[in-house]
Amino acid sequence: MGQRIKTVRRQRGLSQAQLAHPELSDSYVSLIESGKRTPTPAVLELLAEKLDCSLTYLINGVTAEQMQEIELGLGYARLAMENGEVGEARTRYAELLADSGLAGLPQHRQDAEYGLALATEACGDLDGAIALLNGLRENDPATMSPERHIAVAVALSRCYREQGDLAQAVNVVEEILGGAVRPAWTDGLMRLGGQLLAAYVERGDLLRARQFSAEVLAAAEVLGTPQALTLAHWGAAIVAVESGRGDEAVTHVERALAIQSEYGDPRRLARLRNDYAQVMLTVRPMQAGAWRELLAKVEKELSESSANPMDKMRCAMNLARAELLLANPQRAGEHIKAVCDMLDGMPRPLQMEARLLHGQTSAELDGQQRALHELQAAAEALDKLPATRYTAHAWLTAARVLERIDEPVRSVDAYKRALACVGL
Repeated sequence: MGQRIKTVRRQRGLSQAQLAHPELSDSYVSLIESGKRTPTPAVLELLAEKLDCSLTYLINGVTAEQMQEIELGLGYARLAMENGEVGEARTRYAELLADSGLAGLPQHRQDAEYGLALATEACGDLDGAIALLNGLRENDPATMSPERHIAVAVALSRCYREQGDLAQAVNVVEEILGGAVRPAWTDGLMRLGGQLLAAYVERGDLLRARQFSAEVLAAAEVLGTPQALTLAHWGAAIVAVESGRGDEAVTHVERALAIQSEYGDPRRLARLRNDYAQVMLTVRPMQAGAWRELLAKVEKELSESSANPMDKMRCAMNLARAELLLANPQRAGEHIKAVCDMLDGMPRPLQMEARLLHGQTSAELDGQQRALHELQAAAEALDKLPATRYTAHAWLTAARVLERIDEPVRSVDAYKRALACVGL
């Protein structure tokens, strides 16, 4: 700030003495310019008046017009993200960060970096998102609010889990929640707890997941907020599904959906309905017709909202699963076509899941060559993922489809890979 004051004074052709004022001595101006004194707000206003420049410039190094442009740019980037235009949001955030004007605006720069990380994740670039989020944690720990610190950890754990690095997904959360004295639960920490629960489930630590889920449910009941209760019941539902407790899963997932329906925003509600339908297709497949109707409504809601491409892709995949359960492979194929149109740039695990589903659908349509091609693509993607319950399920599905299309050698190999993923 002192250097900016000196620069403007010299540009105006003014001496330190010419800034003299009863509240502003020559020596005091000298101390401010050398960085040895921090002026009060009143002194800054006086200096801005005498230097004939904006107060915004003296404080942040940008003019009022530049500040307005930066804030508008951030607003447009956020709006693009909210509208599901994740590529546009990523471009706008990157352009803002390339502007040197953000250098003197630490909070605005942090907002842009965080926004860029979320947009990068939504575009499917998990490596890029992880690098940005870790950069925030390393470079801005002192300036981040507790809420932002938690939000960054939530996003980072989610990205690591989507990437398949479950050890890091757990470590990021346990650094905050795993201390000798756990911090008081808040909605933000509930979101963080949800990520930890998902990571436990995905790495197959179901005993720890059930214990932690009970703790989260108890904390949510005490906290009593709609978000906390929704997150806790949804997490408990996933644990119940993976533990083979179908009725318990239905109880929790319906509770989560009821709370979200009453208090949640439409976009999150559509996403939760999609996840709800996926759970129900697993635990109550005989009612696939009802879940297909629900998913058709969700698909319409997502198309009319600001949902990101991953949400839309997952809905299309669930519709294909419903049609397969209803013995409608032709309709499933139509949904798979929509899925394939969205594959580019998606995270590797999601691409693998889509390829596997494509292979299942092709097998039902008697397209043996197409099914084999997609299953080989899925296997190549699986080879790059860590051995988890998730990949074990995927290898098992591949083995059954390969058996269905009369590929016994490949089928046996896939069964062996599934067993190896669970240590057998």
